[in-house]
Amino acid sequence: MGDTYAGKPRGRQREADRNDTRLFQAAREVFAERGWDAPVSEIARRAGIGMGSLYRRYPSKELLAQRMRIAAMEQLVAQARAAIAEESDPWSAFARFLRDVLSAQEPGSPLLPLIGGRLPATDDTVNAADRLRAVLDDLVGEAHRAGVLRTDFTSADVPLLLEHLTARIPVAGERARALHLRYLDLVLAGLRTTPQDEPAALTGPAPSWAELRALWNAPTE
Repeated sequence: MGDTYAGKPRGRQREADRNDTRLFQAAREVFAERGWDAPVSEIARRAGIGMGSLYRRYPSKELLAQRMRIAAMEQLVAQARAAIAEESDPWSAFARFLRDVLSAQEPGSPLLPLIGGRLPATDDTVNAADRLRAVLDDLVGEAHRAGVLRTDFTSADVPLLLEHLTARIPVAGERARALHLRYLDLVLAGLRTTPQDEPAALTGPAPSWAELRALWNAPTE
């Protein structure tokens, strides 16, 4: 009886995780097509989830979007940690991380253009952002110390680079993903360097993490 009872929460959690995956993808699609004012009922319909189930887990559109932000950052953290742990050198880890993100992300659905600036910062989003910054600092810092990444590229460049590389284009999903990876190859060629071959300076300064927070979060009163 103990095993059966213990298994029930895990089963419910797996179902909740599956529902979240469908909800987040549906929400990305609906927001991209109809904007932030799109009804939650359309998100639920497209995800194949009843409104009652949706509201029990996320009583408002804002709470759903906040969870989407946190889940997206958590996924980036996991991908960066895996790349650092499993690759033998800093450049391989850096390039592996970017390729993993683009391969896993649904083409044409970056979150920043959809919900950036609409939601306030919370303790949970700030903590998730801090974890993301720390692992990206490690990833980029190791590449800098190895002399394989241009020195004017910073960890704060990474989130915006990923936004640019996942632009929404009117082609089928797999073709869009292939194109995004193609342009990643071109970007990586421009980012890689050696101490004897420093590339020309980039136009304008790198973003700061404070600037990224301002892009993501609604202004405070």
